[in-house]
Amino acid sequence: MGQFIAEDSGIKIPNAAAHTLLNHFPEEDAKRIWRDTHMKLHRIGFVCMLLTAWSLTAGASRIPEGSHVTVRLGHSLSSATATAGEAWHGTLTSDIVAGGKTIAKAGDPVAGKVTYVNRSGRLHKPGALSLRLTSINGETVYSSRVSRQGKGHTKSNATKIGGGAAAGAVIGAIAGGGKGAAIGTLAGGAAGTGVAAATGKQEVTIPAESVLTFTITGSK
Repeated sequence: MGQFIAEDSGIKIPNAAAHTLLNHFPEEDAKRIWRDTHMKLHRIGFVCMLLTAWSLTAGASRIPEGSHVTVRLGHSLSSATATAGEAWHGTLTSDIVAGGKTIAKAGDPVAGKVTYVNRSGRLHKPGALSLRLTSINGETVYSSRVSRQGKGHTKSNATKIGGGAAAGAVIGAIAGGGKGAAIGTLAGGAAGTGVAAATGKQEVTIPAESVLTFTITGSK
C-alpha cells in the first residue's frame, strides 16, 4: 500500500508505517495514532533543540575564574559623594576570550557597585573608594576589589602648623620679648591649624573614562 494522508493534519504516513498500522488498526485509528505520535515527536524535538541552544549559550557565557577584565568607567565617582552599594556602569575595553571562544566583546556593557567609601577628614584620613564588578552583558559575575585612596596630607598640615608657629614666635619676640614669643607661637600655631583644616580634605575621585582592571573570581 502507498502513502495516505491524515485528513485533519495533512501529515503523510510513509509506506512502511502505513502498512504496519493498517495491519493492526482500522484506517481512521491508524491516521489518528500516526498524527498523535508525529506531534509528540515534533514537540520532543523542539524541546531538545531549545535545551541544546540553552546549554551552548550558558557554556559560552561563563567567564572562567582568574580572567582579567578591563573596563572603562561610564561616570565619575568621588569619596565625597559616593555611598556603599551605589551602582556604577561602564563598558569592556577589550574582548574576553576563553577556550578559543569570544565570550564578550569590547564595548559590551558592564555594571558594578561601590563596596567601600571613606570620606576624608580635615587633618587626617584621606578619602578612599573600593569597587567591584557585578555583571557583564547582564550575566552575574564576582570579582576582585579595585581601590583608590586620596593623597595623605599629614606632612602638609604639619608644615602649615609648624610654619605658622615659627612665624608667630618671631613676630612675638620682636613685639614683646620672651613672653611675646610664647604668645606668638600659640597664636601662629592656631592660625596654621586653621589653614590646614580649611584646606586639608583629600577626597579621591575616579574620573569618567578611567580604565580599571578586575579579576573574575566566579560567575553564574
